[in-house]
Amino acid sequence: MITAIWISLVIMAGWFSFIFVKDFIKHKDNLEKVSWLKTGIIGSIVNFFDVLGIGAFAPQTALLKFTKQTEDRLLPGTLNVSNTLPVILQAIIFITIIEVEPLTLVLMLLSAAGGAILGAGIVAKLSERKIRLTMGFALLVTAGFMFAGKMNWIQGGGEAIGLYGSKLIIAVAANFVLGALMTAGIGLYAPCMALIFALGMSPKVAFPIMMGSCAFLMPPASVRFIKEGAYNRKASMGMAIPSLVAVLVAAFVVKSLPLDTLRWLVIGVILYTALVMLRAAYAKQKN
Repeated sequence: MITAIWISLVIMAGWFSFIFVKDFIKHKDNLEKVSWLKTGIIGSIVNFFDVLGIGAFAPQTALLKFTKQTEDRLLPGTLNVSNTLPVILQAIIFITIIEVEPLTLVLMLLSAAGGAILGAGIVAKLSERKIRLTMGFALLVTAGFMFAGKMNWIQGGGEAIGLYGSKLIIAVAANFVLGALMTAGIGLYAPCMALIFALGMSPKVAFPIMMGSCAFLMPPASVRFIKEGAYNRKASMGMAIPSLVAVLVAAFVVKSLPLDTLRWLVIGVILYTALVMLRAAYAKQKN
């Protein structure tokens, strides 16, 4: 079954890459005026720390806004499209090196993908104000999960590498919701890790489950964003390619870093970005 997951991920990567590159080439003479260098650096940084458990969406949103590399209304699509290939690579690596009960893994991956297919079709059609509101509250939720983790308010964890019965049903249902929310810019890593801890699973299995969930949900979600034209093409390509190198360096060279201080910094940046998003949304409503 694990081999089937690998094959599925490779096929999905090929399918997504074909559609992404085809759309990029089609619009190559009308690309957005953003910096290859800035987007490349942003993609590398966030995906490097993504492998180490920080998460990519929230800090990536902050960096893209601070450097003015994309419009707010295109943020959800840009986040999903730019991170699809790096996340698939992460999933392949961690599913290989960390053991998870196959049925639990497969059902959670498929449920996340189903939620994403539903969510992407809705998010791609939202107005800029609704995107700002959604992203603002999404960032607050992400910061809340990260803060709860730092304060040890999320209790649980154990040695289990799989779930059965009612716990498995809860996990599958919750991951469906997380998959849908991820297309709106709520990173899946923090809430998925909290879910896994709460259900008594080993902290280690959080990595293949949350990375695998993202790897299965992001290609179909990203393809919907591409077909809707609801993403920044140049920024997405600029972040996607160097991110693959960053993932390999983090996974096989660095492996771990003292990240406590960085996590506090990320929480602060996320909160600031959330407030900027919400302020812009409500200011536009008054105007």
